[in-house]
Amino acid sequence: MSLNSEDIERIAHLARLELKPLERERLLAQINGFFDIVEQMRAVDTKGVEPLTHPVAALMDVHLRLREDAVSETNQREANQQSAPAVERGLFLVPKVIE
Repeated sequence: MSLNSEDIERIAHLARLELKPLERERLLAQINGFFDIVEQMRAVDTKGVEPLTHPVAALMDVHLRLREDAVSETNQREANQQSAPAVERGLFLVPKVIE
């Protein structure tokens, strides 16, 4: 996949960017370079390759340091909801925005 100058103009318009001609050319080259890298990555056969838990796991054994899931603060729901305009059964009430 590659983009052309019309695509760059459309993207700039959607992003509300005002690009000079030289900036458009540079951006076009950078984006197309990115797509070239993606195509090279897609061409690599990865069947049978296990995903890594961490990028460094390919070089050394990595143990994830996970903390114990424990409560560290008291429940302050009522205090936090005092400034809310509407609360019902411990939940914030908000206006319906989607029909």
